[in-house]
Amino acid sequence: MAGKRPAPLWSILDNAAASVINLLIVDDHAMFREGLVRVLEKDPTLNVVGQCASVSEALSLLKPSGASMILLDVDLGPERALDFVTEAKRKGFAGQILVVTAGVSGPEAVQLVQAGVAGILHKHHSTQVLCNIIRQVAGGEACLEKEYLTSVFQSLDRTRQHGRPALTERDKTVLRYIFKGLTNKDIGERLQISEGAVKASLRQLFDKLGVRTRAQLVKVALEKYRDQL
Repeated sequence: MAGKRPAPLWSILDNAAASVINLLIVDDHAMFREGLVRVLEKDPTLNVVGQCASVSEALSLLKPSGASMILLDVDLGPERALDFVTEAKRKGFAGQILVVTAGVSGPEAVQLVQAGVAGILHKHHSTQVLCNIIRQVAGGEACLEKEYLTSVFQSLDRTRQHGRPALTERDKTVLRYIFKGLTNKDIGERLQISEGAVKASLRQLFDKLGVRTRAQLVKVALEKYRDQL
């Protein structure tokens, strides 16, 4: 009986290329980024396609870099991870976002999960653990440090109890500024984020509350969320 024919070389190469995970690292600590790049590049299944320190840089690199996963720090100087996640999702980024951080509060972890991150991992883990988590997340699994599970489940319970979409802390802050009559530019200056990030937050609020104008947003927010504002 004839033996099994070996797979064509081009097929093997295509399969290998398809299994490589393209990573974009977003962290405002250059030493951490550079050290992480050196470690990750030793793994043939991981390909670092870019690294940067700010939300604006990361957003500009999303498409040209071809990144399929973002390794994202929470604290990016005057910006936060949530600013990037919200805008990246609005721009149609379909890859995974894995938050790699020294730590984050329970409420902010909930906001990140609600915004669509695939996982939150602490920096104190070994690089081997990080590499394993990257592959798991790329395969469609979620990753969440145990200490955030209670906050996430409590948030889900509150949402079910009130029968209304949950507002993040950023949502509430933006709404309070809107009630005061501040413009998008003014709100951005108060929060130390770009005007574009403020617009992204407003679009998210419009979608959550099912409204189309600023006036409708104020009316519905006061009717349904007065107790939170």
